[in-house]
Amino acid sequence: MMSSTFPVFRDDHARAAAMSGAVAMAAAMGFGRFSFTPILPGMISELGLSASASGLIAAGNFAGYLVGALLAALHWAGGRERQTALAALAANAVLLALMAATDNVLVFTFVRFLSGVASAFAMIFTSSVVLGHAARVGGERIQSAHFGGVGVGIAASSALVYAIGQIAPGAWRLDWLAGGAVSLAAFVLVLVLLPPMVTGSSAPQREPRLVWTRQFSRLVLSYGLFGFGYVVTATFIVAMIRLAHLGASVEFLSWFLTGCAATLSLIAWRPLMQRLGLGGAYLAALALEAVGVAASVLVHGPVAPLLGGVALGATFMVITAYGLRLTRDLAPESPRRAFALMTAAFGLGQIAGPLVAGSVAEWSGGFTLPSLLAAGALALSALIALPLRLSEK
Repeated sequence: MMSSTFPVFRDDHARAAAMSGAVAMAAAMGFGRFSFTPILPGMISELGLSASASGLIAAGNFAGYLVGALLAALHWAGGRERQTALAALAANAVLLALMAATDNVLVFTFVRFLSGVASAFAMIFTSSVVLGHAARVGGERIQSAHFGGVGVGIAASSALVYAIGQIAPGAWRLDWLAGGAVSLAAFVLVLVLLPPMVTGSSAPQREPRLVWTRQFSRLVLSYGLFGFGYVVTATFIVAMIRLAHLGASVEFLSWFLTGCAATLSLIAWRPLMQRLGLGGAYLAALALEAVGVAASVLVHGPVAPLLGGVALGATFMVITAYGLRLTRDLAPESPRRAFALMTAAFGLGQIAGPLVAGSVAEWSGGFTLPSLLAAGALALSALIALPLRLSEK
């Protein structure tokens, strides 16, 4: 019999949903989307990739994620969420391994685009299954375990790349193959553990047309700027450390600590959110992330990227989660339409971020100016969203 200390896991399906959700998010997001960050420096060193080419490859992945998210919103997979999630996780593993099969920038970009689509499908359809079980048992711990898997995957990808670098320096192809192998193992675990979809008693109703209000418009613009601001550090932080010659241990720690902070962020921010409200916590997280992004280039020595990594990990999942919860509050009659619009704004921001950062880095000779532009975008995002907090008082 399960202990009453953990009532959320009082049945097998709830426990399996939490475990499989965490594993799926670690594979699809931590590896599928974000393992490019620790692998990129090796690709730059061995292939001579420019900053703009690196930004193009990253933008390809984010474009794929946007396309996948918008396709998933069309409800074509109704009743087949579990099967679609599993197919996407299998594709994610294959596409990670395929990155080792070429050295052409355009092929890299296309493979990463497909990987972005797979990551989006895996995240959205796995979440449909897992969060259905969370709602059934009223368990926030299932949600925390599920989304905490992103941070676990980020930390694990950093540790894997570091370990391979100690054995075979510069073996970036092996990094991708190992990431694909880990993701394949994750697929097998999810195949075994992921419970059936919780089915509702009625079909989803057609939503009315989205009503634009001044507050919702502010949130959409703010969220798009957040997508631009976070992604510069999330894409280039390890490459920045390599260029500064701070050592492999700092490269590892910066991304590893990012993942650790992301794993605990939603749990750690909950008391502050209850005190400040959703709008207040959203603003506070944006402000902290802006400071962290600026500190990653303005503070000297190895502590700078560590501060930047921890601040990024402690905030980006929180801003995402609270931004979407605010969306539901501001557009309660049309949440699916509002979520799709927020996804589009965020997606456009994170596609533009690597492209702009890569070009500016080539022009300026480093990532200081792109990082300061990103910090400015985050500060502007918070300023635009300030009335959301004021309206809660």
